[in-house]
Amino acid sequence: MASGSNYKIPFRRRREGKTDYAARMKLVHYDKSRLVVRLSNAHVTVQIIDYAPEGDLTLASAVSKELPKFGYLGGLSNISAVYLTAYLVAKRALAKGIDDAILDIGLKSPIRGSKVFAALKGAVDAGLDVPYGDFIFPDDERIRGEHIAAYAESLDDDELNEKFSKYLERGLNPVDLPENFEEAKKNIDEAEV
Repeated sequence: MASGSNYKIPFRRRREGKTDYAARMKLVHYDKSRLVVRLSNAHVTVQIIDYAPEGDLTLASAVSKELPKFGYLGGLSNISAVYLTAYLVAKRALAKGIDDAILDIGLKSPIRGSKVFAALKGAVDAGLDVPYGDFIFPDDERIRGEHIAAYAESLDDDELNEKFSKYLERGLNPVDLPENFEEAKKNIDEAEV
């Protein structure tokens, strides 16, 4: 613990480990909207945010809880849901005339193929102009959920009912997740978001 009369207490959000102010200031100085991706254990939130001195302005937002309205029956925090949520927010941003942004992943580590880069791919595929390198995206098969479908195929009925009970309650056999993903993506394209 630092001592003395010149000790400066860090900002509350820095003390709580919620904000890296040095990284935030770098993003703010680009003078572009930020594509903000925030992951929790249960849901995903993706927003397009502009900086303003009196407080940030949210221009477009989507939460993975909205995906069932578009026919998606899979998990709401898996890589497929992250992609679709970003795809949805990018469609909303484009409808409002916002056509470019920069990625803000907060305190998440930039690991190649991770969920935050699945969100980036969803936004880019929807038509939002975001700078990126191709090598960071997860494989398309993984985004569609083919790895989940393959795992579900390898299970017997008892294991399937135990591990995928929420999917089955919503009426989706996990083997059919890639088809459900494509259907939900098509529904987002056709909807007036």
